[in-house]
Amino acid sequence: MDNETGYSYSQLELGMTASLSKTVSESDVYLYAGITGDFNPMHVNEAYAKTTPFGSRIAHGSLVEGFLAPVLGTKLPGLGTVALEKTCRFLAPTYFGDTLTASVEVIEKLEEKKWVRFKCTLTNQDGKVVASGSALVMPPPEK
Repeated sequence: MDNETGYSYSQLELGMTASLSKTVSESDVYLYAGITGDFNPMHVNEAYAKTTPFGSRIAHGSLVEGFLAPVLGTKLPGLGTVALEKTCRFLAPTYFGDTLTASVEVIEKLEEKKWVRFKCTLTNQDGKVVASGSALVMPPPEK
């Protein structure tokens, strides 16, 4: 991979992996709420959140899932990648202060359209999988 484009279809191999880690801050959650308009009290009202089974505010699921975008778009396949489809199942809450690692692995290459499917996993600092799913992408064109 060079600085201007990521891995093309022919350069990608089954089993290739990449990951990035990020700590979820209160600012992240409030900025996301402002951008999307999602001010669900589960995310922004600690008094309310304490009355729920989670016991505290949690990050938006779509914010958490969004941490996969920089892995796919800057690491693997990398710059020039176009996301076509993503699926995500949320398995555990993400709390403010949790450090998540977003990981992707090439699991399928679709020859006809030159698309690639990735297994996607988001794991917290305790090694607990908080979300998993898949992504179908169009990698950057051949150089």
